[in-house]
Amino acid sequence: MKLFKAVAATAMLAATPVVAQTPLSVATGGTGGVYYPMGGGLAEVINNHVEGYSATAEVTGASVENMGLVATGDADLAIGLADTVYQARTGTGRFEGQQLEMVHGVASLYANMIQIVTLADSGITSLDDLTGKRVSIGAPGSGTEVNAEQVLTAAGISYDDIEEQRLNFNETADALANGDIDAGFWSVGAPTSSILNLATTQDIVVIELTDEQIAAAQEAQPLFARTTLSAGIYDGVDEDVTVLGVPNVLVASSEMSEDLAYEITKAMFENIADLQAVHPAANQTTVEFTLSATPIPLHPGALKYYEETGADIPDKLRP
Repeated sequence: MKLFKAVAATAMLAATPVVAQTPLSVATGGTGGVYYPMGGGLAEVINNHVEGYSATAEVTGASVENMGLVATGDADLAIGLADTVYQARTGTGRFEGQQLEMVHGVASLYANMIQIVTLADSGITSLDDLTGKRVSIGAPGSGTEVNAEQVLTAAGISYDDIEEQRLNFNETADALANGDIDAGFWSVGAPTSSILNLATTQDIVVIELTDEQIAAAQEAQPLFARTTLSAGIYDGVDEDVTVLGVPNVLVASSEMSEDLAYEITKAMFENIADLQAVHPAANQTTVEFTLSATPIPLHPGALKYYEETGADIPDKLRP
């Protein structure tokens, strides 16, 4: 009798239909930055708390590429620097003539810090010292590349003045360690693994911008914010360093249903500890930060969640 019950139970389990999971793609960045672990953490939150969906974090060239992936439907969600996101939405800058009106904000996750790193024995102590040097300006199509150009141009330094190389975060760290470049740009949350690893084997210096250089960059790009890279965040960085910061924005296409965007936004904020366990940058992921830092209108589904929290929604964020 027991055997019959066991067989019957097994047959019932076998007959239970498997609920299909709709796949979702989260466009992130390189594995040496913060986008990839943050995107992976978000995918896990979706998998655990949004019924009927299975999300995967995808390695990409980051911000600029990610906006295109959302626009073409090749990614459902994507992370991008606020300035890149704004340019995509408004058809300006790198997106001149190709306005991507379908790109909507979901949340602002954390602020990137533009970190310009060299080795202690390079002789480079200021932004002006980059002239004539081999400099990694970030991977092609990345927010780092956009920010590097903005900072350099505002300081009166053109690509004609340097030997620019377009390397991702890990490649930049390796090239510095091997002596193949003299300095590199990172626009990423701090600390980031590629700089952490570099600092364990090399004596590094993070170049500090002058007040004049910061003011010039902010005039050229109002989304830049003056911020501080804290002492001790990397081996060898023993004092606070004044740097520029820019928010990172999670976006979705207007093609995403209002219900799904609502469920994703709600799941992320109600399980924010899961993201914080993946990377400390998620400590900045709050409703307040989203409403103060997001540069484009919110997706109607995300907006519904923020309205439910009782938050005061700026008019510029309404679709």
